[in-house]
Amino acid sequence: MEKDYYSTLGVGTGASQKEIKKAFRKLARDLHPDNNPDDAGSESKFKEVNEAYDTLSDAEQRKEYDHAREMGYFVGDTGGQQQYVRYEDLLAGGGGGGGIEDLLSGFGFGRSARTQRAPTATPGQDYEADLSLTFHEALAADTRTLTVNGRQIRAKIPQGIADGTKIRLRSKGGPGTNGGPNGDVYVRIHVKEHPIFKRPDRKNLSVAVPVTFAEAALGSVVEIPTLSGSTKIRVPAGMQSGKTLRVPGEGVETANGTGDLLVTLEVAVPTELTDDQRSLLEQLKDRSSAENPRAHLGV
Repeated sequence: MEKDYYSTLGVGTGASQKEIKKAFRKLARDLHPDNNPDDAGSESKFKEVNEAYDTLSDAEQRKEYDHAREMGYFVGDTGGQQQYVRYEDLLAGGGGGGGIEDLLSGFGFGRSARTQRAPTATPGQDYEADLSLTFHEALAADTRTLTVNGRQIRAKIPQGIADGTKIRLRSKGGPGTNGGPNGDVYVRIHVKEHPIFKRPDRKNLSVAVPVTFAEAALGSVVEIPTLSGSTKIRVPAGMQSGKTLRVPGEGVETANGTGDLLVTLEVAVPTELTDDQRSLLEQLKDRSSAENPRAHLGV
């Protein structure tokens, strides 16, 4: 006969208000009669969950409820008001001559009290939306207007947001009923690819830069693209194809700082040679015949 509201919501007696609200919203959605049209028992459980939340979400009512449980009272309600009665009073008929059945009915354990209960609070529905951004739009903080379920809402886009990120817009979803909280809107971000730059992680950018054989072998200063234009970097002599150089501060600017630009060098092999170029390369080949770059492979 005792109503254990903590057990009804599936939380401990020391649960925080945030934990209680989270448990209530999940159970309310799972047990809502609209989602369980063929389950007669779900409606009863749905009412129990709302009754438990009504008490535990109110600091004063929760304090009174905890005290009553500690003192060995049973919990009921009459006319929408929570009441408490001692176990000894139940056995004695409440000391009023009405008998235990009348006493139980008066404290919310009878059919008439249940039909008089106040309407239950129901949380609003959550919605999902998609938002596409260009590569540069994703790097700048902005505010966008979205149409969700026929209603326009504004979403703040954080600076440097990455592809696939989900933004939660609290209380922007469907309206709650009977005092229930509004639902949320979850916006999934889609970022279009850039023709040159890639984002290996949230803060850094990467770019592939071709260099000639002479530039890689002898060392040189080459110009590379950046988000803001271009800059120059020094290529050390003997730089191998596929090696990466780091340019600090030329990555993605976020609230947590600015990343770097990772420059991967690719030695460009010419597909067409002039007679002079071919002659020079053949001389280089002859003079390098003693070198074997595949020696470490055992061949």
